[in-house]
Amino acid sequence: MSQRQVLQVFEQYQRARTQFVQTVAELATRPQNIETLQNAGVMSLLRPLLLDVVPTIQQTSALALGRLANYNDDLAEAVVKGDILPQLVYSLAEQNRFYKKAAAFVLRAVAKHSPQLAQSIVDSGAVDTLVICLEDFDPGVKEAAAWALGYIARHNAELSQAVVDAGAVPLLVLCIQEPEIALKRIAASALSDLSKHSPELAQTVVDAGAIAHLAQMILNPDAKLKRQVLSALSQIAKHSVDLAEMVVEAEIFPVVLTCLKDPDEYVKKNASTLIREIARHTPELSQLIVNAGGVAAVIDCIGNCNGNVRLPGIMLLGYVAAHSENLAMAVIISKGVPQLAICLSEEEEDHIKAAAAWSLGQIGRHTPEHSRAVAVANVLPKLLSLYMDTDSSEDLQVKAKKALKNILQKCTHLPALEPLLHDAPANILKHVVGQFSKVLPHDSKARRLFVTSGGLKKIQEIVADTGSPLQEYINTINNCFPEEIVRYYSPGYSQSLLERVDHYQPVI
Repeated sequence: MSQRQVLQVFEQYQRARTQFVQTVAELATRPQNIETLQNAGVMSLLRPLLLDVVPTIQQTSALALGRLANYNDDLAEAVVKGDILPQLVYSLAEQNRFYKKAAAFVLRAVAKHSPQLAQSIVDSGAVDTLVICLEDFDPGVKEAAAWALGYIARHNAELSQAVVDAGAVPLLVLCIQEPEIALKRIAASALSDLSKHSPELAQTVVDAGAIAHLAQMILNPDAKLKRQVLSALSQIAKHSVDLAEMVVEAEIFPVVLTCLKDPDEYVKKNASTLIREIARHTPELSQLIVNAGGVAAVIDCIGNCNGNVRLPGIMLLGYVAAHSENLAMAVIISKGVPQLAICLSEEEEDHIKAAAAWSLGQIGRHTPEHSRAVAVANVLPKLLSLYMDTDSSEDLQVKAKKALKNILQKCTHLPALEPLLHDAPANILKHVVGQFSKVLPHDSKARRLFVTSGGLKKIQEIVADTGSPLQEYINTINNCFPEEIVRYYSPGYSQSLLERVDHYQPVI
């Protein structure tokens, strides 16, 4: 065999390897092929090709492994059990930028599925190498490394701490300052994942100077970047008053309110979430949001979207209102109650209706004026219906009941209460009747209306235990009217009148 023929054998072998990894990488993009590839033992065939002498074969085999591992946790587990991670970590430090991006993709694909698989990445020593990649000259390598680190960190505080301990945070903060939009997005996302688990981790991100740089990007025209920036600021602000104040001090108001009108639904949702996380801490922070026009802007936002996009805004109104009478009145003046009433009726998901019920309860619980503002929006019958509906989730039933009680304890607007006399179960009825017993002794117009509307008749039909608070309330109400009027509306009175007619002897 000539030298040329020998070389041809090696060329054929190289072409065959190249074709194999390229075909597998292509097949792995389609879900219907995954099981067949898995059954054919594709992992063990790709593993040696990670160390192939030809760089393109190395890179393409890593890409194929990443696509497979990304598909499900079984395949990700196969990467770990196949002893592939040490090869990836070794090559990540030694190879060219194309291979580094492919290897980081595999690590990300494995880490995303579970804390256990992410821990395998940490145990392999990959985190230190990924952090080194954050300093690479190539933006694509930095992006791939940041993405993998974020996927490791997102699972829990321990994994996040491993990423922090490897020195990732200052480098991620540098990455959000790079000109490439894609790198900014992924770095901001990783900082969000690192911040979310504990105040200590969030403080680490703050200490690296992240807030000022994130705040500057709120008005960036790129919607995907804005989503990540708002998310990262939310994850920092949620932990404590101090952290929330640091976010506010970066002068995010009123700038962040423009995001509530963004055409991107996730930008709206994340902006509402950020404002909610700040408002929930103290009355002072809520007042700052009110003063900046934040409550009115959130109410407008709720009116222009649906479903889960509405949820953080709905909860924000409840958090603001819960702090004080004045803040609850600010929500009322900004027409928050009618918008919450719409959410309570329109939304199909129980958890969104539960949030609307909770917020209405927080608004209405302060004074008769607050409860009236809620009651006249006709939400009491709806809350009662949701509480009594057996198809409502347990959380919705609890929230609706609590909101009803909060509002009823202060409500003196009798026209809104009267429908509840006819439908409410005993545990709610007690609160309704109690409010009538407070108002009727002092209001002659209300007493007249109570008779003509059928309220007094309904009161006589209620069966209450002798000596119970409900019976005491009924006695107080009955004492507001002449005895013959009460008797007239009592059950059986018309029958007794007819019997008197039957037994009456006419005087001729």
